[in-house]
Amino acid sequence: MPRIRDIARVCKSKNAGPFDLTIDVMFDELETFRRVRDTGVLCPALFAKLYGVDEKDVLFTPYEPGHAFKATIPRLVTAGDIGDTDVYGAQQHAPLLDVEVPI
Repeated sequence: MPRIRDIARVCKSKNAGPFDLTIDVMFDELETFRRVRDTGVLCPALFAKLYGVDEKDVLFTPYEPGHAFKATIPRLVTAGDIGDTDVYGAQQHAPLLDVEVPI
């Protein structure tokens, strides 16, 4: 079964302000986007589980014209605060890379 790392063109994370993090997953082809979407694997529950946040706090947006999914979640540690290990939020996409997609 392919993993996100095998089929996504881009999987990245970044700050969405000091209190939130945005994760983007983008695909080259519309067909691949639709196949992934139709599996239901990428969903608020997955992001909640991977990042230890409440599902109700996950803002999840599939964006078909861009062949992309966007999830915005609250940061567990405010950017730049004591204990923050990634002030830019640029390395937080890693848990998604090994997610298997049954396509």
